[in-house]
This record gives sequence, C-alpha cells and structure tokens, in this order.
Amino acid sequence: MSRTTANILLLFAGLLWGGGFIAQQTAMDSIGPFLFIALRFALAALAILPLAVWEANRATPNETGSTGLARRDFLGIVWVSIIFFIAMALQQVGLLATTVTNAGMLTGLYVVMVPIIVFLFLSERPPALIWPCAVAATIGIWLLGGGGFDRFTWGDVVVLIGAVFAALHLIAVGRVATRSKRPIAIAVSQFAIGAVIATAAFGVTRWFDWQHEPAVSTATLYQALPEILYAALVAGAAAFTLMAVCQQFTPAPDAAILLSSEALFAALGGAIFLGERLDLLGYLGCAILFGAIVLVSFASAKAEI
Repeated sequence: MSRTTANILLLFAGLLWGGGFIAQQTAMDSIGPFLFIALRFALAALAILPLAVWEANRATPNETGSTGLARRDFLGIVWVSIIFFIAMALQQVGLLATTVTNAGMLTGLYVVMVPIIVFLFLSERPPALIWPCAVAATIGIWLLGGGGFDRFTWGDVVVLIGAVFAALHLIAVGRVATRSKRPIAIAVSQFAIGAVIATAAFGVTRWFDWQHEPAVSTATLYQALPEILYAALVAGAAAFTLMAVCQQFTPAPDAAILLSSEALFAALGGAIFLGERLDLLGYLGCAILFGAIVLVSFASAKAEI
C-alpha cells in the first residue's frame, strides 16, 4: 500500500468516526448508554475476531520461541481496555447533555493533551509549540461554549474528561502495540473487555433505576439497531482496523492529523442530520481548536524528522 493510499484511508476512518457520534446520540432515543456500549462493543469484537486469529497465526516467535502474548503484554492490553472503556463511557454519557458538534470538537482535544501528558508524567519534552497551542485550545473551548464556561453543560464537562482518557488510551495503545506487535489483538480485546464492563454497568444502573438507562425491550432494540450496527461495524470494527493497518505506512503525527478530522465530520453530520447549529463564536472556537490540533500534530511531525 502506498503512503498516499494509506492517508486517504485514514481520512476515511475519520469520516466513519465522525458519523459514529450521530449514531451514539440518536441510539439513546431508544436505549441507554451502557446497553448501547455493551452491544456495539460485543458486535465489534466478533467482527474483528477473525482478523485477530489471522494475526496470531502470522505472529513471529519471541525470544522464548512462543508466538503468544507475554504476561507483560497481556496485562498491558487489559489496562488499555479499561482506559478505552472509561473514555468511551464518558463520551457516551456526556452525549446525553451535549450536542454531536460539541462532543466531536471536545473529543478531538485529545490530540493536544497527548504531548502534555507525555511531558508531565513520562518526562518526554514536547516541541515548544505545544504550550501556545494548549492556550489556543482552551480559548477555542471557551468560544465553543458561547464565550463563557457558564454556558457549558454537564455533558460537555463529562466529554472533556473523556478526552483525557482518550489521550491516555492513545499513549497506552502506542506503547503496548509497539512492544507486542499485535495491534488487532489489542483492538478485539478492548472491545471484548469493554463489552463485559458495560454489561455490568448496565446491570448496576438498572438495579438503581437510573433514569437514563431504561428497561430494554425487543421494540427498543429494533429501533436502535441501525445505530448499533453502524457504531459496531463501521465506526468500530472497520475504522479501527483501517487505522491499525494504515499506520504501518503513515507516520503517527500524520495519522493524528487525518484522524482528528472526525471532529469536523461530527460537526458536519450534526448540522446535516440533526439540525445542530453554532453561532459565530462557536464556529470561531471550532476553527481555533482544530487549528491547535493540527499545529500540535505538525510540531510532533517536525520532532521526528
């Protein structure tokens, strides 16, 4: 595969993820957030499983002669899966009280957070450009909220916290995948483990009769089926597999820029399918926030040259 082809496919993955925000929100017209996560993750895991088996059969032996995962890699995948579930659960719950446009833009902020977290906790110095970009991103969030943090909903806050975990997930995946050489195993594991945790969360929230997690019925499942299938097979299995394969041919900073397009595709989808609109300050905030994301990725690319 050429680098140009890989870049186009990564941009396409960003488009698929952007559409996933719409499916995530509209599905909750029929079912609750944890049931939605459990179903989409379970289906995604089943869809990716054959690829994971193929990857395992092609794995090269390690120093002990085994093609299986080392204990350290296995534990790493478990931690990656837990972080992934937290990130997705916060995003899904946040969508109960925010728009697809806001959720997409706030989630995209993980691209800015990654180098900051790496600097603070892993002692890796990011490019100097990161600091003005972090300030610009904060201004963008402020404008996205209408020029005042008091206009932010609790859903925006939850999605923003989810973006922190998305950043942690991106860092963890990169390290575990590099060490284990099993990106598809990571993908199927995080979906499978996430499905189990989400099922348990669904049971707990139903036990406490949480208003946002209604009882499930055949009718409500049928109504949410299109969104479940899209989130599981398209925005989940297909998009993540595209990312795992194409990043072999495209440097990570380039891939981050292309994949961060999910924020803009989410805003576009929200406008077309859900009738969401931003005021002038909101559009300005989107532009500044996206600009910060691109500049941080560009700075990371320069550091690798």
